[in-house]
Amino acid sequence: MAGPCVVESRDIVFRTAEAAKKLTERHHFDYIFKSSYMKANRLSGGSFSTIGMNEALRILDEVRVALDVPVLTDIHSVSEAQPAAEAVDILQIPAFLCRQTDLVEAAAKTGKPVNIKKGQFMAPEDMGEIAKKAVSTGNSNVMLTERGTFFGYHNLVVDFRSLIIMKQLGYPVIFDCTHSLQLPGGAGVQSGGQPEFVIPFARAATAIGVDGLFLEIHPDPPSAKSDAASMLPLDRFEEYLEAVDGVVATEIRG
Repeated sequence: MAGPCVVESRDIVFRTAEAAKKLTERHHFDYIFKSSYMKANRLSGGSFSTIGMNEALRILDEVRVALDVPVLTDIHSVSEAQPAAEAVDILQIPAFLCRQTDLVEAAAKTGKPVNIKKGQFMAPEDMGEIAKKAVSTGNSNVMLTERGTFFGYHNLVVDFRSLIIMKQLGYPVIFDCTHSLQLPGGAGVQSGGQPEFVIPFARAATAIGVDGLFLEIHPDPPSAKSDAASMLPLDRFEEYLEAVDGVVATEIRG
């Protein structure tokens, strides 16, 4: 799962998706394009949120049809679930909202697969109860994503035991390579990040045996309107894939 943090423009979405699809095909990885049509969780009221929900969803729908790739996006309220489900293939529950029962159930009721991010304040074993909310609607296509845990001010830490614990709950587990390395609020009015650790963390999670990897990539992260400090540059995406592929190949040989 890879793409820019938020839909900034049609050009950036298509540039990223086209390049990522080509590279994942070259390295024989399944690919899901991700991008948010809106960033509802912002530290500063002056931070960029969206180009418009309808326009952003239209672009996401266009990219999945034109490039024949599945698309994932976040939802933030019950009223957004159905419109988003009509434009994308997978709905994602943001980490800060993972305990919102009505939101989780609304996403699941659309019938689309649901990816629930583990809250930065949640213990991994507690995510089983969150997943049950989605499954109670009759939708068993649920994934759980690790994205780090609060560790003091402006910092997150990844306890890799959580990947194993969540897998034992019986759901596919995804590792979020970029949000796990955020420094929330660490750059004043926006989040900082440590993207230099993205590839080592991806290798570690792959070695543990996750079912998928999630990361944010952008043609020019410094100019990005959201998560500029933590996204991996698009021109390093192949290096990332090669690193992960190397771990997979080692596991197979082993």
